[in-house]
Amino acid sequence: MSSYPSPLARLIKALCRLPGIGEKTAARLAFHMLKESREEILELAESIGRLRQEMGRCPNCFGLSEVDARTGESRECGLCQDPGREKDKLCVVEEPADMIAVEKSQGFKGIYHVLHGTISPLDGIGPESLRIKELLERVQRGGVQEVIVATNPTVDGEATALYLSKVLKPLGVKVTRIARGLPMGGDLEYTDVVTLGKAIEGRKEM
Repeated sequence: MSSYPSPLARLIKALCRLPGIGEKTAARLAFHMLKESREEILELAESIGRLRQEMGRCPNCFGLSEVDARTGESRECGLCQDPGREKDKLCVVEEPADMIAVEKSQGFKGIYHVLHGTISPLDGIGPESLRIKELLERVQRGGVQEVIVATNPTVDGEATALYLSKVLKPLGVKVTRIARGLPMGGDLEYTDVVTLGKAIEGRKEM
């Protein structure tokens, strides 16, 4: 990046750290920002700077939630607070983005639980590294009749689904897996809403 002035090269290098952003795309974004007004760029910078400060994890489902400015603690998310949700159906996903993707499909009206990853022995990630303990505690508290496992159709996602089925079934709940309408190796976050909605509807017991 030596051909760029130092401030521009610094921004391009920072943008390249984002997923799916190569040097050409980063440069395009950086040049676009140079055309924007100072006020718009400062607003963008402020939004990015405040993101980690104001966003946290819901203490119930571990999805995204806002942080209480007074206490500094994460609030319960809107979905967990919604009295209209079907509390007897709990959908387990890998990441908060997957939770948002399922919600956009409008095929599920229950509650969620975010694992924040998958079991991956090769990467040294075991069940204790995920929010599986909290999932079991939620189910043991009662009220949940069906757990829908919506991990991604990858090797690690399938391994995680099998493990969850093994530890959940003794608790007396129905464990289902979303249907195979999703491509093997794909991510829920990038699946179209119709396919994802049909996958939820066509879930099968594990």
